[in-house]
Parts: sequence; structure tokens; C-alpha cells
Amino acid sequence: MSNRNWRLPAGVEELLPPRAWALELTRRKVLDVFRTWGFEYIDPPVVEYLDALLVGAGADMELQTLKAVDQQSGRLLGVRADLTAQAVRVDAHSRPEPGVQRLCYAGNVVFANPVSPLDARVPLKAGAELFGAATLKADAEVITLMLEVLSVVGIEDPILVLGHMGIYQNLVAALDLDDGVEDELFEAVQTKAETDIARLLPASPTRAHLIALPRLMGERPVLAEAGTVLADAGDGVTAALDALDELADLVLAAAPGVSMRFDLAELVGYGYHNGPVFSAYHADHGRALARGGRYDGIGSAFGRGRPATGFDVILNELAGNPSAAGAVWVPWSAEITTAGAQAIRRLREQGETVVLALSADDERPARCDRILKKRAGDWAPEPVS
Repeated sequence: MSNRNWRLPAGVEELLPPRAWALELTRRKVLDVFRTWGFEYIDPPVVEYLDALLVGAGADMELQTLKAVDQQSGRLLGVRADLTAQAVRVDAHSRPEPGVQRLCYAGNVVFANPVSPLDARVPLKAGAELFGAATLKADAEVITLMLEVLSVVGIEDPILVLGHMGIYQNLVAALDLDDGVEDELFEAVQTKAETDIARLLPASPTRAHLIALPRLMGERPVLAEAGTVLADAGDGVTAALDALDELADLVLAAAPGVSMRFDLAELVGYGYHNGPVFSAYHADHGRALARGGRYDGIGSAFGRGRPATGFDVILNELAGNPSAAGAVWVPWSAEITTAGAQAIRRLREQGETVVLALSADDERPARCDRILKKRAGDWAPEPVS
């Protein structure tokens, strides 16, 4: 019988060179950006009590969360599928700083049921969360930070898509829907299925507004169009449209030239967003590279409900598929004198990878494209002949 012990579960992969290094270097670049913006690093546990991980989240998050029984307490544990709730717990309980608090993180999450069968089940996710500021300026800071993160990892000219959960939430609040119908409606709006929206709702002005949402997408003039189409939808919808207009100005002031679109059916997140929402796309990628939004008040489950806004990215999708970096090979030799050792140290200080043979039988690794040689008393790398 064949030995299957080496096999990994479906959707679970291990990273090998050079992808593993590329992902780690991407993580470092992103964390360096967070640090320069004043965000402080946290490293929450991979496993927590399930109810803490699901604070403020909807059914999607529960389906994504891998569960187990804690043999010590008997309570249900969850393996995190997202880190936002953990950051909320840190702000509310573990580190309840007064005023504005900026937190960031980078860690693996586990998806029990990925949306696509091709999705990695244990990706590396990074994000930043800003607590204690209810202003649109805070949302603009987080969006601008998201754009800089994408730039640092080589994503040029992303398309920023803005939406506002308040539009959908205010429209639905005017209806008396049971949970099942509301879940179907949410999915229909997300997928821009106008026929399904019409099927789920009886004839009314609100039904007409919700059917129109998927068509209200495009560049800045779509906000004026939305103002006309949704003119009688109520003060909450009008306030959300005004907030989007103001947020766009703030983002453009901080990131001039960014390509910006609006999508009033953009309903991102796992059920906890309740204000402006945003995503970043690129023509070379088939789905959003980064997502975020405002989620005020969900920390109340931990005893401290605060204004909050943030975003996250899956770093695996930003690291790309790099080729192996070159290295310097140092053959086995009794001639590696003090001068040779100094040359090796100097190369490593310059960021070069230097691999030393451990015996005369060692073969040069394929990635070593240069060899350290002594010429006229000086040690220097030369290309492999």
C-alpha cells in the first residue's frame, strides 16, 4: 500500500523557494508601510473561542470558520478566517487606549469553505484598522494607506471602487422582510441580479430603488444620477450619497490621479460593515486585491463599541510568481583566508546571498550564478563560465 502521509488536505499548500521568500518579503514591505503610517503591530492567536471570532459577522463568516471543541473548557473553538474581530477585541479589551488607535497585523487565516475551489485555504492576510474616529477623514486615511500598500508591492494604477452600506441598509430597513428573504436579497444585490431582486419583493418605491442599485455604477457622475433615482428614498440614503461625494474629494486630495469608480451595490465584508466600503481592482487580476470599510460599534460585544474603519489584503495574491534569485558560490578551499572571509562578510552586508561549500564533494547549487574567486590577491564574485 502506498504511503500517503506526505499529502496535504485539498486547498492547503506549502510554500517552497522561491515563492516562500517572495511572500515573506512582501509581508515585510507591507508591514514597513504600516509602521511608517503609525499603525502598531499586533499578533493575535490563530485559535480563539468561536463566539469571539464571530462578533459582528454574518453567516458567511461562520461557514468559513473551522471549528473544534476545546478539551480543557468544553467550549467551541474557532480557527480564525479573518483578523478584524480580533483587532476589535484588542482595541476594546486587551489594549483599550483612549482616543484614536491604529493597529495592523499579518498572519495566516484558515478558510473552512473557500468561495472558489481554486482558492488557498490557508492564505497570509495583512490589514490595518483605525479605531476611535468617526470622520470621513479616517476612512480616507485608510483608503490612501491601502493604495500605498498596493503601490509598494508593485500594483500600478489600481482601480478604487467606493460604495456605502448605508444606502442598502436604509432601503432594506423600510421593508419588513424575514431573515431568509433578506439573505436572498443581499446575495441578489451583491451579484447584481435585478430579476431576482424583483422576484423577492412586492411592488413598491423601495423595490424600484433596490432594482436600480446594480445599475448605479461608474465614474463620478453616477452619484448625481443616484441622487435623482433615489431622491425619495429617505434622508439616510441622501446622507450616504453625500458622504460618498465628500469621501471621494478627500481621497483625491491625498492620492491625486487615482482611478476611481462608484458601485452602489458594492456590499463587501462578512456582515459587519455599516458605512463607506471600498475595494481595489487591477486589470491583471480577476478579483479584488484589497477590501475594506467602516464597521462602527461592533466592539460593544467586548464592552467597548467604537467607530472603526479598516482594510485587509491577501498577501499571497500580491507576491506574484518570482524567479529564483542568484547567489554567490564559495567552493571548498583551504585558501579562504582572513581576506576571503572579509569578502564574504562584505557581500552579505550588501544583501548578496553567499553559499559556502562544506566539503570538497559539495556541488554548486543551480541558483548560484557566480563563484567567489581570488584574482591578484583580491576576492570577488565572477560569473559562472
